[in-house]
Amino acid sequence: MVRLLGRSWARSTPRLNGLRARRRRDRPRRAHARRARQTPRHPVDPRGAHDGGHGPSAGLRSALGGRSVAGQVFVLQVVIVLLLVVAAVVALVLQVRHDSTQEATNRSLAVAETFANAPGTRDALSASDPTAVLQPRAEAAREQSKVDFIVVMNTDGVRYTHPKPDRIGKKFVGTLEPALEGRSFTEEITGTIGPLVQAVVPVKSDDGEVVGLVSAGITTENVGGVADRQLPLLLTAAAAALALALGGTALVSRRLLRQTHGLGPFEMTRMYEHHDAVLHAVREGVMIASGEGRLLLANDEAHRLLDLPRDAEGRHVLELGLDTDTAGLLASGRVVTDEVHLVGDRLLAINQRPTDLKGGPAGSVATLRDSTELRALSGRAEVAREHLKLLYDAGVGIGTGLDVTRTAEELAEVAVPRFADYVTVDLADAVLSGEEPEAGTDLRRTAFSGIRKDAPLYPVGERIRFVASTPQARSIGTGQAVVEPSLREAPGWLAQDLERTAQVVEYGIHSLIIVPVRVGHLVMGVVNFWRSEKPEPFDEEELALAEELVARAAVSIDNARRYTREHTMAVTLQRSLLPRNLPEQSALDIAYRYLPAQAGVGGDWFDVLPLSGARVAVVVGDVVGHGLHAAATMGRLRTAVHNFSALDLAPDELLGLLDELVGRIDQDEAAEDSGAAITGATCLYAVYDPTSRKCTVARAGHPPPAVVSPDGSVEFPEVPAGPPLGLGGLPFETAELTLEEGSRLVLYTDGLVEDRERDIDVGLELLRTALAGADRSPGDICQGVLNALLPDRPGDDIALIVAGTRALGADRIAEWQVPSDPAAVGEVRASVTRQLTEWGLDDLAFATELMLSELVTNAIRYGTGPIQVRMLRDRSLICEVFDGSNTSPHLRYAASTDEGGRGLFLVAQLSERWGTRYTPAGKVIWTEQPLP
Repeated sequence: MVRLLGRSWARSTPRLNGLRARRRRDRPRRAHARRARQTPRHPVDPRGAHDGGHGPSAGLRSALGGRSVAGQVFVLQVVIVLLLVVAAVVALVLQVRHDSTQEATNRSLAVAETFANAPGTRDALSASDPTAVLQPRAEAAREQSKVDFIVVMNTDGVRYTHPKPDRIGKKFVGTLEPALEGRSFTEEITGTIGPLVQAVVPVKSDDGEVVGLVSAGITTENVGGVADRQLPLLLTAAAAALALALGGTALVSRRLLRQTHGLGPFEMTRMYEHHDAVLHAVREGVMIASGEGRLLLANDEAHRLLDLPRDAEGRHVLELGLDTDTAGLLASGRVVTDEVHLVGDRLLAINQRPTDLKGGPAGSVATLRDSTELRALSGRAEVAREHLKLLYDAGVGIGTGLDVTRTAEELAEVAVPRFADYVTVDLADAVLSGEEPEAGTDLRRTAFSGIRKDAPLYPVGERIRFVASTPQARSIGTGQAVVEPSLREAPGWLAQDLERTAQVVEYGIHSLIIVPVRVGHLVMGVVNFWRSEKPEPFDEEELALAEELVARAAVSIDNARRYTREHTMAVTLQRSLLPRNLPEQSALDIAYRYLPAQAGVGGDWFDVLPLSGARVAVVVGDVVGHGLHAAATMGRLRTAVHNFSALDLAPDELLGLLDELVGRIDQDEAAEDSGAAITGATCLYAVYDPTSRKCTVARAGHPPPAVVSPDGSVEFPEVPAGPPLGLGGLPFETAELTLEEGSRLVLYTDGLVEDRERDIDVGLELLRTALAGADRSPGDICQGVLNALLPDRPGDDIALIVAGTRALGADRIAEWQVPSDPAAVGEVRASVTRQLTEWGLDDLAFATELMLSELVTNAIRYGTGPIQVRMLRDRSLICEVFDGSNTSPHLRYAASTDEGGRGLFLVAQLSERWGTRYTPAGKVIWTEQPLP
């Protein structure tokens, strides 16, 4: 709408200016006009007349008089015809001039080149009197070619020929340099005979050297004359066009009167008033400038916004006292959209479009809108949006893990550089270890982030004791945020470290916000926001944002602190439940590695259990889950395995009892509705006998063991995979392996070979590759496996046990078959004595003879055959009596009057340990005595 208004105003500006002046003079008349508008108008004549009853002839006369639209059209047509005639004459003159110039150029160049290349011209130039030879030739050629002159000259421009003999010997008027360089050229000059076109052509010798010059010229008036012949025809056509225009006006006047309803000056004035009212009522400034940059129209809003003078209309835009940029834009007429200019204390959004679109007059119309308040509101909205975006990003980016230090680093990173140039986080040491901090100002710099790394702030890791005057100490004491707008004028902060604070100020850091990291009543540290790039200090609005940002991060830091405390407790509990030192035994050379998960303590465990007969049991298990419950459950299972192993059970029987135990624990947990069932625990139990090099293995849902042969080859023996513990109902099976001395038995948990990014089959192949190789100690194998398979951040516990097998030599084993005859007891005692003497254990002969006599006698009396006695010299002296009976002996305390019942009592008193284990063929009663 504004564009249309501007275009129509630009078309009718001269008359509108007159109407505006008349409106000021004739205000009473306009009042009369308003009253007249309330009376009915005369009906419109169907034939288009509206002249008070004077008929169509009066309307036609009015049209031709120029006061109506028809008259204006007539005048316009006459002007157009005249303009066309003038344009045609001008075009004709320009065309004739162009043709004359072109003709003069072509003719002069042709004549000059012809004369220069004519026979004898070059020789005449070298004659003693060139003028005598060339002057007649030049004049004859000039008359024949109809040019005004032919001039021959030497290379210095001295004429040899000229139509006027008195000019011979004088310097040539014109440019010679291109011809002296060997090029022909033409030029337009005003010479001695008037405006002309002349050509200069070089005369060259055989070797191409310029030896002279020839110039021919012709005046432009001598090639004209076309305009004189065409001008009468053009004037005749103009007269005919003018006559047609007059006739056409008479024909269209009725139509124009009918289409305009016979509007006269009064009606046009009323239309102007309406137009003017609309123009000045809009809340946008409207300015219309001519193509020359003069202000044609400015409404009231434009006067107010630009503070224009009263006589602004009609003056050039650059003379209105506007600033250079705004005045230049309005005078240029270039197209802009919402270009913002500062005018005084206002921000004006300017839109400008040309008015000559679709045939309009040259000029431009500009609209001005005061966007000062809008820009301020928009700026505040943008700042608020950025703050909300920062808080959202903080909610997403802070607390991605459960590590206190990493959470503090995330807080520092999210605030730089969007809120502060540097951010430091200082926390109490107790928070880093998961504990609640005590009151005090001793903190440790935990995180730093900045736009540069060379800021002279305390480095990460340094312990800082803030003095009481510092804003950090005040913030910790009050639990409130503190803003220091100017660090240079903050004596309390400067007193912290005079040398360092001076460096900070010199570096350019000038403003600081300190916000306590607080959850409830607990203050864990402070966050420092430093500013250096923006010259403005932090304000109260930014202080509120910093408090909100730290408040959100404080929850994540406290969660990480609590997790750290629970994780530390779980790790402590877990390590207390795992074996601290491996028991002494001679069957296996054992090395192990245990790594708790970084994400949370799990339930992986292992154990090494010495058994009777120099045997050793190795067990590894895994409780699915993490946390204190998994660690506690792992401790219960390990204790249960200790107890069950004391019964000298076979591996499959032990796993069966363990399966029942886990099932009962699950039932108890389900009854309490705790939701902490441990179904999913796995276990592998292996028993190695160094006397036979046999290893009996059973597993409950656990990965199979690996065996490394002495030659370095690796295999995963087939061990039946039983169900995980706690499922119940399915039996467990054992596998018996014969291991060469020096073999490596490898047990592990699934955290070593399986994770989210690696399938267990891939992990087993990697484990096979890491285990391959001969002549490596168990410790070296453990380290090599971890180097090859350990992930950067283990998501599960990892337990790894490598056991190198040893064999008990035949020279340290003694066996005797005993017949079921009491008389054989004496022979056994004698054989035992001889063997002990051979081993150098004479000090143990008496007690050993007494114990074996009692045990063999009981086997003969109460057991069944076959009966066998075996002695092993290991870390202790082991005596074993085998028989085919399943009856278990019981220790009795005989009364003083009893004749028997003291045999096992004596055995218990004389041995360090004793017990019974069952075999598929019967039972074994064994004793152990320490070696002297």
